[in-house]
Amino acid sequence: MIKLIIGTKGSGKTKAMVDMINNATKTTNGNVVVIEKCMNLTYHIDYKARLIDVDEYKISGYPMLYGFISGVLAGNYDITELFIDGILKVGGRDYVELGETLAAIDALAGENVQVIVTVSANEDELPDSVKKYL
Repeated sequence: MIKLIIGTKGSGKTKAMVDMINNATKTTNGNVVVIEKCMNLTYHIDYKARLIDVDEYKISGYPMLYGFISGVLAGNYDITELFIDGILKVGGRDYVELGETLAAIDALAGENVQVIVTVSANEDELPDSVKKYL
């Protein structure tokens, strides 16, 4: 299941996500994983959450991101929450490809993993394939 947090730069998306991450670490029976570009959240999230910097693995583009997420989920079946901060920084502003990637991640995660993604864009810019996850 995917849920999007959308808004323009400076609208509080990451702050909302940090709160969700910290709440998840207190309530989950599984593991919380956070994927981001750069290590900006290091001092803001609970140490129980696993923070992964996609730059360390040279991830760029939606196909590579999907493959990386597949590997993360395959490597740990106990993941219950997966947070992706700033997906457009990794994949780019091709909103059609974003919608396809979100659909693929949704199918991969199924009902067992809740996926929360921040998207730095206005809602009216996004196609229906992306908006359906709001």
